[in-house]
Amino acid sequence: MIKYKLFCKECDLKFDSWFASSNEYERLKNKKLLSCHNCNSLKIEKTIMSPRLISHKSKSHEKINLVKYNKVKKTIKDYQKFIKDNFNYVGDNFAYEARSIHYNGKKKSKGIYGSASKEDLKELKEEGIDAQLIPWVDEKEN
Repeated sequence: MIKYKLFCKECDLKFDSWFASSNEYERLKNKKLLSCHNCNSLKIEKTIMSPRLISHKSKSHEKINLVKYNKVKKTIKDYQKFIKDNFNYVGDNFAYEARSIHYNGKKKSKGIYGSASKEDLKELKEEGIDAQLIPWVDEKEN
């Protein structure tokens, strides 16, 4: 397996992708089977890369990164607990409920949370309805 850093010439998105071999990358590229997951462009190229060398220094960086990751994950879980304790869960009806609260001045709510598509969030913003996208860690996720 080999991991390449790729970039889209169309939208300048950079992303990683794994391939069985460098030959497999070339085969997929030649058959035009590589596309950008952001804009679907086929103009995908490898970035300049350096080999990853194993050293004691890299292991200490991995430990530091793991500590940072766990700290961020704990902070996100603390926010989630606060949200669950102080807001009403509306599931996939978030956009509908947000509009209902916004346009019906008599309807009072302590706040809501739930799921909405990026398109729904964009439309809510255009309507002047404040909604935020926050990271969410699944309880079952390690």
